[in-house]
Amino acid sequence: MAGGRISGTGQVEGVMRVPTTEPPALRDAHDTRDPFFDNAKFLLIVLVALGHSWEQIVRGTHVLQAVHTVVYAFHMPAFILLCGYFSQRFTARPDQVRRLIESVLIPYLLFETAYSATNSAVRGEPFVLTPTEPTYLCWFLVALFLWRMSTPLWRAIRHPVAVAVLVSLAAGLTTMGYDLALPRVLMFLPWFVLGLSLRPHHFALLRTGTARRWAVVALACAAVGAYLLVPGPDDHWLSMDVGYAELGVSWPRYLALRLGIFAVSAVLVAAFLACVPRRRTAFTALGAATMYPYLLHGLLIRAGEAAGLYPAVKGLGPAGQVLLTLGVVLTVALLSTPPVRKLFRPLVEPRLPRSAVPVSDRSR
Repeated sequence: MAGGRISGTGQVEGVMRVPTTEPPALRDAHDTRDPFFDNAKFLLIVLVALGHSWEQIVRGTHVLQAVHTVVYAFHMPAFILLCGYFSQRFTARPDQVRRLIESVLIPYLLFETAYSATNSAVRGEPFVLTPTEPTYLCWFLVALFLWRMSTPLWRAIRHPVAVAVLVSLAAGLTTMGYDLALPRVLMFLPWFVLGLSLRPHHFALLRTGTARRWAVVALACAAVGAYLLVPGPDDHWLSMDVGYAELGVSWPRYLALRLGIFAVSAVLVAAFLACVPRRRTAFTALGAATMYPYLLHGLLIRAGEAAGLYPAVKGLGPAGQVLLTLGVVLTVALLSTPPVRKLFRPLVEPRLPRSAVPVSDRSR
């Protein structure tokens, strides 16, 4: 984003005013855009789309299952951590809440409707709108809204990360429904709170050649470990959508495994960030618009299901896996481009009617 700076309210100021393409919770917490973060966001949204696409063909593919497990061990924790980092200025001012409603809550309602209709058309599921039970990838929008609204709370308590970890573990020991995606909201919570607690110098520790070399080692070890574990672990362990009872383990074993997953995920998140390019790249600008490919790619996956794409891809073996992977990367890049953003902006970045009375003047 050139020609200006980002103000505390998330608006672009300066000689050139351009529409922002990232909801407030996904923007840099500082006045100037650091290409490192845009690079990281683009790579993560690519991994999100790949994960959802691979789910269609992963069964019975030993190597791809291992890669899928490694990706799921860190891609959402890393994405959520960055959301927390970019939320550090959120104080729940009226203008900030309004922008959050526009960029997260309204798109959630629109795409919840779209995904419910798509599932009905493609999978034959009844078309029932239940906004309190997110459909498919829409859970993240609900979680993002709730996490960001909770930001002032985490700033008000001591040891917020430790408290968030306890909340996450306790959530897994309960039996709760999927209303408002609460299992995921609570179990992924520590990553958001950790992001709130990080400062630029923490990321600087990863911007060294030594960190990058150790990152490659960590990712390689994770890949070997995941390969040896195939067909495990159960996807629910990494998706954080069910508790210990549904996973069929005792609560002491559940707590021990969850703490182990936290530790492994933390190492892999750090390893991923250490490998992210620091300078501007061919995809840096695309990282400023990750909400577009996030919300749109799932509709294309459902379209692929309807067209019978995935059985054909699976029938090609490893070549099909490579072709699907390359196609997803290209698709995510295309969904991040200005023409696509312009076309879908009314859905992804809608605007509420502005009042004639400024928010700051209403209490006078």
